[in-house]
Amino acid sequence: MEIKTIKRIGVLTSGGDAPGMNAAIRATVRAGFYYNLEMYGIYRGYEGMIHNEIKKLESKHISHVLERGGTFLKSARSQEFRTPEGRKKAYENLQKHRIDALVVIGGDGSLTGAHLFYKEFGIPAIGIPGTIDNDLAGTDMTVGFDTACNTAIEAIDKIRDTATSHDRLFFVEVMGRDAGFIAINAGIGSAAAATLIPEKKMPIERLVERLQARKKAMKQSNIVIVAEGGKSGGASEIADKIKKQLPYYDIKVTILGHLQRGGAPSSLDRVLASKLGVAAVEGLLAGKYDVMAGVINNKVVYTPITKAIVDDKEVDEDDFRIAKILST
Repeated sequence: MEIKTIKRIGVLTSGGDAPGMNAAIRATVRAGFYYNLEMYGIYRGYEGMIHNEIKKLESKHISHVLERGGTFLKSARSQEFRTPEGRKKAYENLQKHRIDALVVIGGDGSLTGAHLFYKEFGIPAIGIPGTIDNDLAGTDMTVGFDTACNTAIEAIDKIRDTATSHDRLFFVEVMGRDAGFIAINAGIGSAAAATLIPEKKMPIERLVERLQARKKAMKQSNIVIVAEGGKSGGASEIADKIKKQLPYYDIKVTILGHLQRGGAPSSLDRVLASKLGVAAVEGLLAGKYDVMAGVINNKVVYTPITKAIVDDKEVDEDDFRIAKILST
């Protein structure tokens, strides 16, 4: 494969926002400046690319963004980019700005867009895994995951205070429609009575037995963590089923929702995002195209985008086992 001369790189964030995206943008732009490249911000993701919302970035644009949640480049989901006509418009706008390559920060949908763009128009692209779900193969952790877990655990700690004061049973729903990584980590980190994830179905009967055992052991509070995409249903649905079988429990439901997407990124997310931003620029200059930059065993690796988005990243069975042991 021919290594192309790259002088101008466009950077964008796409899909759901994640804490640390700003840190990734900053690192990408700083690395570009270090290698004497011109850097362009593409606002509102692929939608902004279609509508030519593209601006040259300077140092002032990335000052004091490291500690901010969200993404100053904004994000959006683009139906038009899913069409060949939409992608052609986007390509023509990149050509107007003479952009040679792209750094795409986002989840599997965002990286899929980068892959299609490279295949159709030959624009070199590297993805940075920016998603709180931690569901991309090719990296031990995605940007935003650690902060989302910290946010969930902090919220659950506060819920436990009121649960203990009133002897209540709380069902707390965390994000993770298709992946239980946040739920598992929140379950271990908050001493949950049980953790329900999409990857494994826990029969309601088994959950009832566990809660009955905890009642007999006179546990002062009970928190059940439910991933939003759990096979047993959402938190409200499960709470209704439990109430019918354990009417003596005062049951409450809390859905954390988008709370988990916001807030200043953790130290871990800032460092991870910074490493990957530099790795993305250096990878493009070295001729690594159509790949995602990730970190495995504290080393930067480049994984083909098709592998990163297709291979199932499974919840660690040992983590699930530990959560189960600690909930007894």
